[in-house]
Amino acid sequence: MRDRPNIVLVHGAWADGSCWSAVIERLQAQGFQVRAPQFPLTSIAEDVARLRQVLEFQDGPTIVAGHSYGGQIMTALGDEAPNVVALVYIAAFGLDEGESLGALLSAGPPTPALAHLFTDGRGYGWLSEDDFVDHFAADVDPALARVLYAVQQPLALSAFETVMGVPAWKSLPSWYLVARDDEAIPSDAERQFAQRMGATTIEISSSHVAMTSHPVEVAGLIEQAAASVVAAAAR
Repeated sequence: MRDRPNIVLVHGAWADGSCWSAVIERLQAQGFQVRAPQFPLTSIAEDVARLRQVLEFQDGPTIVAGHSYGGQIMTALGDEAPNVVALVYIAAFGLDEGESLGALLSAGPPTPALAHLFTDGRGYGWLSEDDFVDHFAADVDPALARVLYAVQQPLALSAFETVMGVPAWKSLPSWYLVARDDEAIPSDAERQFAQRMGATTIEISSSHVAMTSHPVEVAGLIEQAAASVVAAAAR
């Protein structure tokens, strides 16, 4: 393996690739080749197809990092993830075989960020501005949070019913960042995801959008994963 694997960043629902901007800048400064494509958020199948499309033209080993629903996308790569050498979950879903987002989220009361989720006439879910700024991105400067709200991409709610097949984390080393102050995914759920996948885990005091509010820590975890897989390949 060369000294630095490629990095592919997967955004989640109610976001786009620009949410990774500060992380991208730091990784590029360290010499990494980084991609943060836009995902349609129309279905798990179409989102996974987009990820595979991007992975196909990566030259060499690649680490995939996903935020929130982006974790669902990379998990659904299953055991067919050529060139992928590690997964990094940033406050992300890491479902096991037979689970679905809908079943998981319905197990408890709606989190503050999702309490007023509304659906348009085409079956896509959106966040209100107040919930986005005050809960989804609670520790982001309000002016920037409103920009992120303005560029949010809605999620097709049919994605909540898709049942996970064999998860990619069963066959790939994983890292996980738990956001202690997350008001979209409960932090205890994040800890459960990390524990059962045997992920190398860190915790920080962050809202759901840790890659925006804490890019240094997020980039650092991705760099840690990169160093680990390079060292493993050299043995």
